[in-house]
Parts: sequence; C-alpha cells; structure tokens
Amino acid sequence: MSGRCFSWIPIAAACLTAALALPARGAGAPEPGSTLYPGTSIFAPTLPPPLPWDGASRRLAVAPDDPWATPCEKSGLTETPRYDETVAWLEKLAGASPEVEMLSIGTSPEGRTIWMVAVSADRVFTPEGFRKSGKPTLYVQAGIHAGEIDGKDAGMMLLRDLTVRGNRAALLRKANLLFVPILNVDGHERFSPYGRINQRGPKEMGWRTNARNLNLNRDYAKLDTPEVRAEVAMLNAWDPELTVDVHVTDGIDCQYDVTWGYNGPQAYSPNASAWLDATLTPAETHDLAAMGHVPGPFFFAVDDDDISRGVVAWTSGPRFSDGYGDLRHDPTVLVETHSLKPYDRRVLGTYVFLETALRVLGDNAKTLKRAIETDRTLHRNGIPLGWRQAEGTPPTRTFLGIAMKRELSPVSGGLRTVWTGDPDTVTVPVIRYTRPAATVERPKAWWVPATYPEVIERLRLHGIRMDSLAAAKDVEVTEYRIDEPKLDTEPFEGHVRVSGKPVPETHTERYPAGSVRVPSDQPLGDLAAVLLEPVSDDSFFQWGFFLAILEKTEYVEPYVMEPLASRMLAEDPQLARAFKDSLAADPAFAGNSRARLRWFYDKTPYADARWRLYPVGGEE
Repeated sequence: MSGRCFSWIPIAAACLTAALALPARGAGAPEPGSTLYPGTSIFAPTLPPPLPWDGASRRLAVAPDDPWATPCEKSGLTETPRYDETVAWLEKLAGASPEVEMLSIGTSPEGRTIWMVAVSADRVFTPEGFRKSGKPTLYVQAGIHAGEIDGKDAGMMLLRDLTVRGNRAALLRKANLLFVPILNVDGHERFSPYGRINQRGPKEMGWRTNARNLNLNRDYAKLDTPEVRAEVAMLNAWDPELTVDVHVTDGIDCQYDVTWGYNGPQAYSPNASAWLDATLTPAETHDLAAMGHVPGPFFFAVDDDDISRGVVAWTSGPRFSDGYGDLRHDPTVLVETHSLKPYDRRVLGTYVFLETALRVLGDNAKTLKRAIETDRTLHRNGIPLGWRQAEGTPPTRTFLGIAMKRELSPVSGGLRTVWTGDPDTVTVPVIRYTRPAATVERPKAWWVPATYPEVIERLRLHGIRMDSLAAAKDVEVTEYRIDEPKLDTEPFEGHVRVSGKPVPETHTERYPAGSVRVPSDQPLGDLAAVLLEPVSDDSFFQWGFFLAILEKTEYVEPYVMEPLASRMLAEDPQLARAFKDSLAADPAFAGNSRARLRWFYDKTPYADARWRLYPVGGEE
C-alpha cells in the first residue's frame, strides 16, 4: 500500500523558496487570477484523482431546462443555491403543490428564518394532523454544517419528484416527510469557494459554524444556539419516527461514496438499533449499489496515513445529532457522503438514500414504532455515561480503500501522503467504542435547585418532564463532592470545560421554591442522567455550568490561623499525625506556609462546607 520516493532532493530548495515567497490570503493578499497570478487559481486545492463513475442514479436528475429543475440541476449538479434562491424555489414548489407547506421553526442569530418543508398526501401540516394520518414521519435535516450541503440539493430534487413531477408520489401514501434544507442558515450565507479545502464541490458553499462560530452539531446537549433549540422544539412537537442527518465526511481517500452510521445495541435504544440493522441498512446497501454507488458503514480512520491500523466504530454522545437521537429513543441515522467524490455523485447518492429511507419507513412502520416504544419504556438500572474502546482483540472487516504512497515533502520537511486513485481492498481491524466509560445507578429522581435557572431552562427545552416546587422543601439526597477538578486550558464551543472526580455524600438539602424534581422513570430519563450526572462527558457540569462551585470565596489571615493551628495540633494527636504525614509525602506542601495554614483552616467549622459540592442531588 505504501512506498517512498526521494527524488525531490535536487529541487527541494527551489520548491521551498517558491512556496515561502507566496503571500498569505487575507488583507492585502491578491485574489486568484490577479496580476500576481495571471490566469491561475493557486488557491484551488490539489485533490487526489477521482475514481471514474457513471452510475445509474444519473437518470434521477432532470435536464437543466426542465421547468422544475432545481437550481443545482440547472448548473449540471455543480453548484448549490444561496439561501434566498433556495427559499424562492421551495415557495414556488409549495405554491404549485397542495401536498407541500413551508413552516418556520425558528430564527437564526442574524435574523434569518429557519424553514421546514412539510410534505403530506393528506394535505395536513400540523403535528396533530401528521399523527392522525397514522403514517410514520421521516425527518431529513440538511446543512447543519452549511459547507456540507449535499442533503439540501438532494432533498429538493426528491420533493419535486414526490409532488409536481409525481414519479415518486406513491411514497407519500405510506409516509409523511419533514425536510429542513438548511439548519445553519447564517453559516450557509458565509458563501465562498474557500469553505472546505478538502471537498470536491460545489463551486461555492457555506461555512461549518454559525454566526457565533458555534458548531451546531456539538450543541444538542447544552442547547446554546437558537438553531438547535428550534430543532429540538420541533422534535418534541412532531416526534418523527426516523431522522436522517446529512453530512459530508473527510479524511482518508476511499472507494465509498455514501456511508452512514448510528449507535449500536450497547447504547440507549437497542431495539431501534436492531431495526436499523435488520431493515434499513440492507435496503440502503442494495439500492445504493444498484444505482452505481459504493455504500458502506461510516468510519473514522485510526491513522489517516495508514489504514492498516484500522477504523473506529464509535458510539456517539448527545452533543451530536445521532447520539442525541439515540438518547431520546428517536432513531437517528448520520449520513456522510465522501468529500473527495464529485458533487454530482454525492448529491445523487444522497437522493437514493433518502428515497429508500422514505420507502422502507412506510413499508415497515409498525415494527419500528414497536421498537421505539420498547426503548422508551426500557429503564435499565445501570445507565452508561460515555463510551470507551472495547477490550479484547478487535474484529476485522474488508475495507474498500485507495492505494497511497508516502513521499518526503520539501514544504513540511516530513512525509506526505499521496493517494494514487487506484482501488485497494484491504482487511482492517475495527476499533469499537462500545464499553461504558462509567455507569450510574438510576435514582428515583434528580433535584436541581432554583439557583440554576439556566440548567432548568435547558432541561425543559429538551422536553424532560419535571415537577416544580411551589414552596421550599427538605430532601435527603446524594450529592457529589468534586475532587481534583481540572479546567481545560482553551475554550471549546463557547465554554471552558471542566472535569473532576465526583465523590458521593449524603445530605439533607433545603430546595427553595422554583427548584425542580426530575423523575428518572420517564422516556427521557436516560437523557436526564447524561445531562445531570457530573461524570458524564456531556453533563452540564463538564460543560462548565457549575464553575462557581470550584471557587474559594472565604479566606483566613495567618495571624489568626497560626495560634489556632497550634492549639489544634496540641489537642488532636490524630490530626498532628496526619499533618506530619502530609509534610513527609509532599515536599511542595511542606515548603508552602500558606498551604500549610490552609490545610488547618479547611478542617475547621469556618471552612466552606459547600466548596466543590455539586448542587444537583439524587433521590434514592
């Protein structure tokens, strides 16, 4: 698979000098085609050669001059429309088709409407109407990362074929459709040919993050953004049976053009996972292959430069759409087309995936609904909180890769990977993240004090059921003292994350009016656990909502503590031994006079008994 070439040496100095002489993009840097680079586009990325492809799915696109051609089809499947052009085309479709209604689900930080298209053969466009129809609902989300916009253009083509063109209209006899063409509407309008350097088309595209530079597909647990809050409110209201979230992956080159994944049976919705394994995945695999695509399971490479080290099959957490759906017991599939495949191939493959999902859902609604209901009432005692690599020897799988070689780079001075464009089938280990990182016994309920309204608000936004106290109440609860807290050195997604070692303590706490009791025996009980148990990677604690409990807010002067410490040593031999042992065990402590006095202060009734005490209590 790999090789090395050292023929670069005679030209290395010249190449490096030329590279370093180029001005950086930004203020004062010339655009491609300027007088400095006449007739060139030096900023166009050099991507690996694409595999030849002429799949049967090409016939899904209409001619550019068709009156119902989408803007993408008018460009020959090379361009994606801007926000206003997208909305105008959808409004035209809704005006021509009584099966289509455009609904606003929210507004972005920059004031743009987040549109959802509802499609129903019964011409009913409310959550109640969808439920009364007796049909299952497929929800398709596109553009959460606005540069990864395949789902928008594929979804628009499918909408057309379900309605005004009519060649897919039969699918609506058995299922309803909800479609958000662009969730990250502000990021979408950060429109440029320089959005994703490792992606082959469209010609121009949006940006990964929203107007506040937040990644919406890291926000499902913490709910900071109006975009994801709007989507979660929609999920609570419409309760679709199946969700498909469309992305474009990157990383190593491979033969696959459409991959997808979802959490497995080890996670929170084992029955839905079994349905996806047995019913959806075989149909998708068959249909995509029949239309000339190369389907496969979603993967991360352990090493982008050496596929022989294996691929990672992970279990997604609730900051991501698929992990969040798993915790809600809302079956959610993450679709990732491959960034190095041409845009037309990716859009057409996405169309096939969405069409198949709608058909399979309509034909198998009863079994999926039973699986969902079983998962929503499956309240296991040990709740897993995060996932780690499975123990033992990993299994292997056949991987449809691309041959590569390694060459010494005159620019970086290291080895660079060169993908040859030649198919290369290999057997690789599959590193599975299926072992719980931690588990927690399910309490009867969690108590959240009224002093944390931002946490209570987010629990309500998630749709988690809770009871609010009208008057103060004393409750015996298990709380955690956070030992060894550690804050990250850099912010992540607008927060400074924190970790620590939670140590349980039993207390009788007085919860003031406005505090809430969150029962664990509810469909979203697992989600509540992952958000409220501090050892969870996506808990509100680790996202930094409780940083103030880590601060010391009372102090002691040495002139007061010196005589008090002397009396404590004289009157408590056990304390004196512990102090002596601490001095011997920690030279840094022994040499720090203030730390020594603080050691005594922390053992007095003057010390803050609530320091590092996580205020969410578990009712046993």
